[in-house]
Formats: sequence, structure tokens, C-alpha cells
Amino acid sequence: MSLFQRILTGILSIALLTSCGNKEGNIQLKKQVRARAQKIFKVMPYKMPGAQNDSPERIALGKRLYFDVRLSVDDALSCNSCHPIDAERAGMDGKRVSIGALRRSEKRNTPTVYNAGLQFTQLWDGREPNLKAQNRVALLSPLQMGMPDSESVVQKIRALPEYPQDFEVAFPGKEPEISFDLIREALAAFERTLITHDRFDDFLKGNLSALNDTEARGAELFMDSGCVTCHTGPLLGGNMFQKTGLLKPYDDTKDMGRFHLTGQEADKFMFKVPGLRNVAQTAPYFHDGSERELAGAVKRMADIQLGKSFDNLQTLQIVKFLQTLTGEDLLPTQP
Repeated sequence: MSLFQRILTGILSIALLTSCGNKEGNIQLKKQVRARAQKIFKVMPYKMPGAQNDSPERIALGKRLYFDVRLSVDDALSCNSCHPIDAERAGMDGKRVSIGALRRSEKRNTPTVYNAGLQFTQLWDGREPNLKAQNRVALLSPLQMGMPDSESVVQKIRALPEYPQDFEVAFPGKEPEISFDLIREALAAFERTLITHDRFDDFLKGNLSALNDTEARGAELFMDSGCVTCHTGPLLGGNMFQKTGLLKPYDDTKDMGRFHLTGQEADKFMFKVPGLRNVAQTAPYFHDGSERELAGAVKRMADIQLGKSFDNLQTLQIVKFLQTLTGEDLLPTQP
């Protein structure tokens, strides 16, 4: 544990002892925080857009494809390699930038796949509208799976003996039985199941004990400080673009975000606002993966986006609130 973390832990202990004196006051605080939060955020849904046609067979096929390294040009990389969901991992690999097929490095930090289909667009610059479209980029990008073209993907999957029957069952009556479109649709069907629910959902639904006093004060500070200018809705983000470095310049001035896509002056340094569900599990942070500590990310965003300077206690309170956004399925099982 770093010196900074030890100091924060000590502050937390003092804060917790101080906050436990007036139980009625704490309950009233939580009621007030919940009432405000219900107007700004939403409980996570149990289905994603497009899931109405996702049969168990399609989802099972998509899951098999998701873990299959043969979808990459060198048979070394699966979707799960950069977006790991096994062993309670949070859908991203924890690297500053991911290493794709043929050991090529990505240019931006890998977002989590959890809850991705609930965002209003995909990728940091928003160039793809949905999961199915994003899967095309992942499969064909030379920096990701590296397949040369869509037909190469189809021919590779078609030649594997275990897949024809699965596609026939998952997509009955489709001709051809295996196509690039159906491969991407199966992957998207599985990815649409990757929704997480957490203690903050329980709090929004009325369970005041789901958050302790420090976490509730963190939620209050999160709302009071202006973080909700961008981080709203069920994902606490993922529903708009915003300039990175709104009030003070961001360190990385080479990656100009959506400007590379649109060429519009107004899009310089504009990136999709990331959703904050599971944020405590998805370091490093920002499009360039430059910040490894959640506390550091909180302080940095407060500074360059809000023009605020959080002290250690304020930072800790917000961090504790953000930790309540970790999905229950992603928490280690207690012995």
C-alpha cells in the first residue's frame, strides 16, 4: 500500500468514526441523497437494446466465438484476451493499451465490454453505432484480431467442424448458414448478456443500507461538484461526447479524439464520456490509459474538467462511492 493510500485509509477511519454518532441523521442524509440520485441516475436494466431476438442458442454460439482464438489471424487472440470476463475480471485487460494479433499495439485504452451495449455509441470516438458494428472493427482491425477481410473470417469459421451445426441451430433457415453478418450477430447476442448490477442499484431501489455513510456522502459530493454534468443515466456516462480538458488542457495533445474522424474543429479532443459502472475494476483510466489509480483519476478530472481541487477526504469519499458501482458478479467470492 502506498503512502497516499495509507493516509487516505487513516482519514477514512476517522471519518467513519465521526459519522456514526447520529444514526437518524445518517438515515436522513441517505434519504436525501437517494431522492436526488433517482432524478439523475437510473437503475441498470436487465436487457440491452436488440436483445429481443437473442435466443439461448445464439447466446451460446456467441460465447463460444468470444473465447475462440481462431478468430484472430495468428490463432493467438480471442475477444476475451483484451476483454477478459472469466475469473471475475471486469471486461478489460488492465493494460495501458492492448496488444493485438501479431503483437501489434492498440492506440487507445481498451474499454470494458460489460454494459457496452447500453452506451449510445461504441469506441472512444463513437465511430460505430452498436455492438454488431463494433465487432466488425475488432475482427478486421490490424491492431486487434487482424483478419484481412470478412470472407477470410467466414472461411476460417466454416472450416471448423464444430461450428456449422451450431449456426444452423442458432439461425435456423438462414442462407448461407455461416456469414460474416451472423458471426457478428452471434457475438453481439452474447455481449448483450453482459450487464452488471451493484449496490448502487439497490440503493436507488430503496435499500438505504446498501451504501454506508461515507459512500452516501461521496454520492452527494459527486452530484454537488458537477460530475453529473457528464456522468448521468444508468451507466453514469456513456451517453454523450465531451471535450477532454474542458477547462485545462489534457496532457496528451496528439490524440484529438473525434476530430480524426470528422475533421470538424468543434470535435477536437472530444471523446465519448465513459460509463462509471465497474470503474473501480477497470484501471488504467482515460483514452490513453495514463492514470492507474482511481483516486488520481478523480482528482485529475476534477481539476481539468470542473476547475476544482478535491482534498484527500473528498477524493476518498468519491472513490468509495464509485466502488459501490462494481457489479456483484465481479466481486471475489467470500470464503
